[in-house]
Amino acid sequence: MASFIVEGGHKLHGSIKPQGAKNEALQVLCATLLTREEVIIDNVPNILDINNLILLLQDMGVQVSRLAKGKYRFCAADLNTDYLDSSEFLKNCSRLRGSVMIIGPLLARLGHVCYAKPGGDKIGRRRLDTHFVGLMNLGAQLNYDNEKGAYIFDAQQLTGVYMQLDEASVTGTANILMAAVLAKGTTTIYNAACEPYVQQLCRLLNNMGAKISGVGSNLLTIEGVEQLHGAQHTMLPDMIEVGSFIGMAAITGSELTIKNTSYRNLGIIPDVFRRLGIKLEQRGDDIYIPAQEHYEIETFMDGSILTVADAPWPGFTPDLLSVILVVATQAKGSVLIHQKMFESRLFFVDKLIDMGAQIILCDPHRAVVIGHDHKINLRKNNMVSPDIRAGIALLIAAMSAEGTSRIDHIDQIDRGYENIEKRLNAIGAKIQRAE
Repeated sequence: MASFIVEGGHKLHGSIKPQGAKNEALQVLCATLLTREEVIIDNVPNILDINNLILLLQDMGVQVSRLAKGKYRFCAADLNTDYLDSSEFLKNCSRLRGSVMIIGPLLARLGHVCYAKPGGDKIGRRRLDTHFVGLMNLGAQLNYDNEKGAYIFDAQQLTGVYMQLDEASVTGTANILMAAVLAKGTTTIYNAACEPYVQQLCRLLNNMGAKISGVGSNLLTIEGVEQLHGAQHTMLPDMIEVGSFIGMAAITGSELTIKNTSYRNLGIIPDVFRRLGIKLEQRGDDIYIPAQEHYEIETFMDGSILTVADAPWPGFTPDLLSVILVVATQAKGSVLIHQKMFESRLFFVDKLIDMGAQIILCDPHRAVVIGHDHKINLRKNNMVSPDIRAGIALLIAAMSAEGTSRIDHIDQIDRGYENIEKRLNAIGAKIQRAE
């Protein structure tokens, strides 16, 4: 099991470029299953979760070729149906949360899917009702096989229908979309997720011959087609990495430029950091963060304490709340962090409290942070990364702390961040990987 040894107190300098978007990659790679023709995808991040998904696709019979760094060719001309019904397939699916999005494409193409409950971060309940109900609305039959411990989906013919999702689930919307593009007739999805990565999936599918309208809204209309063809697609930069780098620059008092951010697709992310008092400038498609010794949290207009809460797009992404929380520990002022979607995602704050942060964990969803205004530095600590986003938050805390910290179980961080220690060391950090 690998660890990071982090020497805190070093300022960052220069520029850094975000990787391709992890959450987009999980969707568009699964979409390659919808056609027998070649699909070329560029800007694919070299991270554990995506590499595991590529291996799973190869085991399923997809021909995968690496054309250049981050650029791959996928061809799902002949799928291995024996493997898809095997216990090994179920075991491999259960290790990767993003594998849930193979259900829609396989059901649309083969009419049958056997699937185990997926794994992923331990951040509380992550129900699959939206996925399953949506596919059943399209005509799929669902049963549970107790002996295999697997869900069995069957559909001789998927048929378009109007549906209203019970939640604006990103992966649920993606799964239903990928099934609906090959369904007979017209599907309407209301309360659909409209994140930039769902928009990107829609653009790829339309380039493959699908007929999706309403892209970017919460009302999607899909006219089913008989088959899809090949296409080329370039993924967006990862907005979570962009936010993570903003947080690193702010808490270490560093001057940093984040290159090629696709700024228009960041939504309110820059404004939320600005509300913490962090100065940042849009320079073309880059973000420039000047060195700041102090940053002060705003209050609401009536003088009450600022609340930062997650919400469906265009609201604030839950994946950056952990970063916001850590950055607030060295701000001037107080903020309430409200994590609405997952009831276990804030439990990592006990590690920050051990480092000297002033945080009150009100309940599984809410924490109040009283900032030190850099008058009291965080202390070194030995920690364990519980999930991807808490892991990067602990790394940010360690980078700002006095002394040398150790973070164990960093394969969680590797699941979402490409060669993170090498990229950060190149701009001034002192992070060592210990196997």
